[in-house]
Amino acid sequence: MRLLHLSWPHLALRLARQRPPGNLPDGPLILGGQPWDDGVVLDANQAARDLGVRRGIPLGQAHRLAPEATFVPPDPGADATAVEAALDALAAFSPGIAGPLDAADPAFGTLEVQLDGLEPLWGPEPVLLAKVRAALAPLLPGTPRAGIAGTRFAAALAAATGPGPAAVPCVCVPPGGDASFLAPFPSAALSRDPDVRARLARFGLATIGEVGALPRSALVARFGIDVGARLHDRATGRETEPFRPRRNPERLALGLSLDEPIVGLEAVRFVLRRVAGALAAQLDARGSAAGRARLTLTLDPTFRPGRLPLPGEDLPRRVVEQRLPEPSADPEALERLLLARLEKDPPAAPIARLDLELLDVTPAAGHQLALFVPQANAAARLGWQLARLAVRYGEGRVGRLVLADPEAPLPEARWTWHPVAADGAEPAR
Repeated sequence: MRLLHLSWPHLALRLARQRPPGNLPDGPLILGGQPWDDGVVLDANQAARDLGVRRGIPLGQAHRLAPEATFVPPDPGADATAVEAALDALAAFSPGIAGPLDAADPAFGTLEVQLDGLEPLWGPEPVLLAKVRAALAPLLPGTPRAGIAGTRFAAALAAATGPGPAAVPCVCVPPGGDASFLAPFPSAALSRDPDVRARLARFGLATIGEVGALPRSALVARFGIDVGARLHDRATGRETEPFRPRRNPERLALGLSLDEPIVGLEAVRFVLRRVAGALAAQLDARGSAAGRARLTLTLDPTFRPGRLPLPGEDLPRRVVEQRLPEPSADPEALERLLLARLEKDPPAAPIARLDLELLDVTPAAGHQLALFVPQANAAARLGWQLARLAVRYGEGRVGRLVLADPEAPLPEARWTWHPVAADGAEPAR
């Protein structure tokens, strides 16, 4: 296996510097929130680290260590969006990609790309790396450190210990040379556990090569079957953490151009039924269900008062997005919810094209039916009905009662009221 490891040190802080207003002052910077927030430090610049601030410590403690520091609130959504865009760009080079989206993850700022079989398509590994860096340059700030090896541990170590992208474009471990590459490094790199590191030092094992030269049984006897086998496998260039590429979000889309623009919801219902039925059949054949639907109506403003589109100008569009109460492949349920939204706010012009996308596609989950209760799935049907009512009458006007504490002394404390969102999302409790 050949794996490319890309690392952006302190990526969360780099992304925070790019967000508006973007004029963060010089001096210590701490990312994670305000000192009075109940949170931990997500990242800190060198000036803050020199004062003792470390990732993972409470924000209040960081303020005591660096009271003059500037505290920057996190933006998990923006961070995830930036990394998601980078992963989408990497997907154009390889189907095997992985990387965390959460800035709170210690591995945030690292992306992995499987390189097996890509040389005939993209050229040698250094050439591929140059193309990857060019594709990621406008998406993530800075030039990443890079390492290529046969295992995740060796690739990460190659990226972390290389001279840097300015000096060496990439540390490429030759195929089959992971053990030789790892041999000179300190044995402490094999584990994050301080106890394991101390025991390796007490045994006089200073380098990874010395650990790999020992019999596997000797390490197992000293460290146990789990830790000992892991140490030996890492030291000898064997994979201890199999690479699991992310599963790209699946979506199904179908569009239909109309010979004559249609007017009225009945005509839309007829076309939507055909499109939804075709997509639902695809879902059913795959054993999948969709959690979200997006309907795009391309409008024809020819007979609508106002300015006509200029030659080459895109026609106006109306986008209706609906989150389903539960993942479903039922075309009639999709049709009813989407039409309910259109009934509330009809299109302002005839429709020239209709596109339907089914998003958040996941494996369909079955329902256990009771033997003597014919209405076993009544709760699921109730969720669909509540979503339709919320679309028709507005959010906040439709709700449901949930038992909180049936034994509470006060009647009003025995239940809670939860409004139903029109998009089918579960409200926060």
